[in-house]
Amino acid sequence: MIIVMKHTATPEDIQVAMGAIENAGLSAHISKGSEVTILGVIGDKSRLSSDCLCSLNGVDKIVPITETYKLANLKFHPEPTIVKLNNCEIGGKKLIVMAGPCAIESESQLLESAEAAKNGGAKVLRGGAYKPRTSPYAFQGLEEEGLKYMKTAREKTGLSVICEVTSINAVQTAVNYVDILQIGARNMQNFELLKAVGKTNLPVLLKRGLSATIDEWLNAAEYIMSEGNPNVILCERGIRTFETATRNTLDISAIPVIKAKSHLPIIVDPSHASGKRAYISSLSKAAIAAGADGLIIEVHPNPKVALSDGPQSLDPHDFSVLMDELKPIATAVGREL
Repeated sequence: MIIVMKHTATPEDIQVAMGAIENAGLSAHISKGSEVTILGVIGDKSRLSSDCLCSLNGVDKIVPITETYKLANLKFHPEPTIVKLNNCEIGGKKLIVMAGPCAIESESQLLESAEAAKNGGAKVLRGGAYKPRTSPYAFQGLEEEGLKYMKTAREKTGLSVICEVTSINAVQTAVNYVDILQIGARNMQNFELLKAVGKTNLPVLLKRGLSATIDEWLNAAEYIMSEGNPNVILCERGIRTFETATRNTLDISAIPVIKAKSHLPIIVDPSHASGKRAYISSLSKAAIAAGADGLIIEVHPNPKVALSDGPQSLDPHDFSVLMDELKPIATAVGREL
């Protein structure tokens, strides 16, 4: 449940209500908006008397919540969450684009990718140091060596950097090098991994699982947030359907649904959704028009020789052209790029 305080409620009134919640053995999450303050009750609400709460000074009303996710719920936190990085904010008026290679292959390849990303207008460099591949014989990534290259690229370009982590050991290493931790689609319900990234102080990009419902996706975010990390960015990257013309099927409707259900920012990955570079431009434009807070796009200096996902990667020129084409769409929906 949530307790909505009156706009006239004093700090003392709020503290008394918080005390009543905690005295019942429950925990409370406080969200102060521009108009009202909301107290989110986490735990077995049957231990609280709604009548008793309503009688407290400053309490306006009690609203029951049926969804299992609480911290990620828009009802708990009516103001949009803005995730702050050193060089940008995700979830605000400005759209944020993350760009870079699927896999880090060498220092020179990553630095060339970083320059292409920056020159095109991206604010975050993506790159895979740990690569969970379908085949065990495919390139698995450079691991910590790749992370060191990411740190170098950040120092040279000023871009923030993001890397997928695939194990708790990878988390413990990556926190020393990157600005955002990514949870890939295959690990969306790896609950121990979600708890591990939730215990860090780094923002987390949470990709939607291959066949996950939106409620399952938001509950995965809840695992991260319940460990004390509120800085979760959702990423729609297409879901598995019967269609084979594209790698996945981009669920464009997930964007407005998330905006109606959650306060967390959402970005779109058109590269993994399509699997083909010819479709990336159209899907990117659709995502921005639908209200996404940004994009994550695979960009490689020479996609023809990429060790991973070359067919769905843009080269620097095509990326720059796409960024220019996105600007009028961003303006049309009241955003900036």
